[in-house]
Order: sequence, then structure tokens, then C-alpha cells
Amino acid sequence: MNVMLTCAGRRNYIVEIFKNAVKGRGQVFACDASADAPALRDADEGFVVPSVNDPSYVDALLALCDAQQVGLLVPALEPELPLLAQQRARFAAIGTVPLVSSPGVIATCYDKSETARFLAQHGLAVPRTFTSMDDARVALSRGEIRFPLVIKPRWGVSSIGLEFAEDDEELELAWRLARKHLARTFLAGISATDPERCVLIQEKLDGAEFGLDIVNDLDGRHAATFVKRKLRMRAGQTDRAVTVRDPRLEQLGRCIGENLRHVGPLDCDVMLAGGECFAIDLNPRIGGGYPFSHLAGADIPAALVAWARGEEPDGACFQLAAGVAASRGDIFIVAEEISLALEERDLS
Repeated sequence: MNVMLTCAGRRNYIVEIFKNAVKGRGQVFACDASADAPALRDADEGFVVPSVNDPSYVDALLALCDAQQVGLLVPALEPELPLLAQQRARFAAIGTVPLVSSPGVIATCYDKSETARFLAQHGLAVPRTFTSMDDARVALSRGEIRFPLVIKPRWGVSSIGLEFAEDDEELELAWRLARKHLARTFLAGISATDPERCVLIQEKLDGAEFGLDIVNDLDGRHAATFVKRKLRMRAGQTDRAVTVRDPRLEQLGRCIGENLRHVGPLDCDVMLAGGECFAIDLNPRIGGGYPFSHLAGADIPAALVAWARGEEPDGACFQLAAGVAASRGDIFIVAEEISLALEERDLS
């Protein structure tokens, strides 16, 4: 069972976790658009591929997976998920299992307006969300929402374009700034599909923030939900967290997993405010906060590798110890030698 990690970037820890998961019965490869991506150094072999926005990206992944006999393809970024979802059959034809859900599931998760609609349809609490300035101002005038408000892209990742407004003037400025900023990012294409409603206005919730790893098997059956409380954020990512056991949040995760029927892990943000659990975002991939669960005993990569092999995962993969607090840290590596090696190989 060879594994390919896409858009590897700085995710050295994911490379190491998957190396442990294959247990010497395969290799862990990594690819990225940048030859000096740090995670390529820790992989059994690293590859340079076109960027996700390049039309040849999927074909390049297919060729790599075929040549390296990859059994499990693990994507890392939201923008590549719609592309891979449309091409699942092509990967299956060469014996590769792409860890990606159906196009419908990906569309529901990628579009935050559709995410809110899906969650509400299944009886889950969501922040009041508006896709137009006029609708938000009507709600403000009626007292249905109040400042501060959150302004964010309808299709977005990693807190790109996220703003907060304390009054009407800031709301107008933040809304206009978000629209202008999106046009300069890789989200410009998807945002242009509905330019008048590409920015959301949402009520801001005050309370404790949690992250859920909602794990389904490769057929979309719910297997487990891991919960951690976020203690500190930095640049849109969880910087410090502690694992918890909370029946309410675990049931919320089960509800999402059973009704969405996504494939593999899904990262979900939840706010506990006023005694109610509000689901915020659904990201159908291994989330950046997963290592906090892994350090507490969970092992999603081992379960994924087992499922891809047609085996039943060890039950220990789904055991999580509560009260394990962890923090992110930085490391430095020499990147020049890997960059040169990859460039020389690509030129040959």
C-alpha cells in the first residue's frame, strides 16, 4: 500500500504519521508545486507537480499514482477536492483510492451558504448567515442580529478574507474589501461564479470553540468523532488545544457523518454559545488540527490505510484520551539540497 500526499507543503508531521501507518508495507510519497516544500524531504520520495490551478494538475497526479503504484491518494487542500471528486473513476481505474467524497458532498462543504443550509436541514444550530448586504441590513434593523458581525468568503479557506465589523461603516468597508481581496487570490475563479453573493455576512458567536474530526469509512459510514477544545489560534489555525469527551459534540459529529456520508475524515468547527452547539464550517479532508487528536491516541491514517487495503482497522485507532493538551511548534530544515535534487531529476 503506497500512499501519495498532495500539496504537502510544511506538513512533515502528516508524512511521518502515514509512514507509521503503512508499517513498512509500502511507501509514503509526497508532491507539491514547490520543489523546496519541507514535507518532500521526509517522504520516501518527493515529486514536483503543477499547481492546483493548472489544467494539467489532475493528469500529473494520475501519471504519478500509476507510475508509483499508489493505493491511497490523500489530498490536503479544499481547492483540489472538487477536481479530484470529478475524477474519482479515473483514479479507481488505475487502482488508486482517492480520499475524496462525491462531487455533491464536496459542493455542500465548499460553499459555506450550502453548508449552513445542510446543517439547518438536519436540525443543527448554525449562525444566522446572509449572502447579501441588503438582507443583513434588514435583519439588523429588525433586531434579528447585532454587531459585531463576521464577513467572510462564501468559498474560502484558512481565514482568507475574514473580517469583523463593529458598526455599519465597518460592515460596508469590510464587505467591499473582502470582494476586492478575493479577486486577487486563488479563490477568484470560484467566487466569480456568483460575484454578487460571493461574500457572506454572519452573526458573530461568543463562546468556547471546538474542533471535531468526524471520521467515516471509505463507504461513508460513520466510525468515530474526536473532539478537542481550541485554546489558542494563530493565522487561522489551531495553535494550542486539549482533547475532551463531550457526548453532545460527539453526537453532533455522528449526525453530520451519518447524513452527509462523506468519505474519510472531515474537519468541523463548532462554537458552544449560550448553551447551544453551533456548527460553523465543514472541511472534508484531514484537518490541520488532526495532530492534536493523534497525540491523544487516535490514528486516522492507520484506519484509512487498513480500509484501502480491504482490512478492518484496529479498534485502538478510534480511542481518544481526554485531557491531552498540545501546542504547535516550529522546526527548521535545509531545503536547498532537496530543491536541487528534484530540479536535476525533473530536467533529466
